[in-house]
Amino acid sequence: MISTDDLNNREFSFERTDFDSVRTRLYQLTGIRLADSKDSMVYSRLARRVRALRLQSFAEYLSHLQTHPDEEQHFINALTTNLTSFFREPHHFDILKKYLLAHPQTKTIWCTASSTGEEPYSIAMVVAETYGRFDVPIKIIASDIDSQVLQKAQAGIYAIEKINSLAEQRKKQFFYKGKGSATGLVKVVPELQKMVEFRQINLLNAQWPLRGPIDIIFCRNVMIYFDKETQLTLLERMVKLLPAKGLYIAGHSETFNHASHLVKPAGHTTYYPNHSVR
Repeated sequence: MISTDDLNNREFSFERTDFDSVRTRLYQLTGIRLADSKDSMVYSRLARRVRALRLQSFAEYLSHLQTHPDEEQHFINALTTNLTSFFREPHHFDILKKYLLAHPQTKTIWCTASSTGEEPYSIAMVVAETYGRFDVPIKIIASDIDSQVLQKAQAGIYAIEKINSLAEQRKKQFFYKGKGSATGLVKVVPELQKMVEFRQINLLNAQWPLRGPIDIIFCRNVMIYFDKETQLTLLERMVKLLPAKGLYIAGHSETFNHASHLVKPAGHTTYYPNHSVR
């Protein structure tokens, strides 16, 4: 919650009503519900926009947001969380490889929250390793609501520390090491980049620019930001895209015991579509 000390030390006026207005607008645009404890995060991230626009307070910024639709994307980009890493939750990538070996007819994989690209590139690495080549018959679609992180993902350039945990073979096969002015950076090899198609998608949009069937959906650590009603709505839409033997991969803190009419457990935080109830 906002403390008196915080208020006294802040560059811009930020009232409780401002925080509530931010939460309401973010929910309207993205379906994400911010907890009461996120007030400091909201201030620190949006203060940059207030400063950049040369406004004097959050009240002014919120008025600007209402009258300038082009500001909505900056607003969303500032507040959406983009925590990710290569091969985060590694057991999912073991499951992916086993699935690909058991289902050689797999055609499409959708990563619904690609962030800066580490997750979809990890998927692509597993696909390339499984097939033994880059030219594979599988389309990998990677989407995110944040336009800025998508630009970073498409560039495929990372601090070298990002790949420290990867096996040496993966480092050599999938990354170029920067030299000269690029020392300390690595770049995803073009062959891997070509395997991933990046798209900006707001999961709350009535229509998604993709069609089923989609064999595997990675939707990890996304649902936790939505209320139960929105979770069920999105899960139902995604399940409809999955074939009978499709696979839905969730995050480590996401469970769908309340959605047994839509999915059935396939392993640790992985699910099969429950088409039998239709």
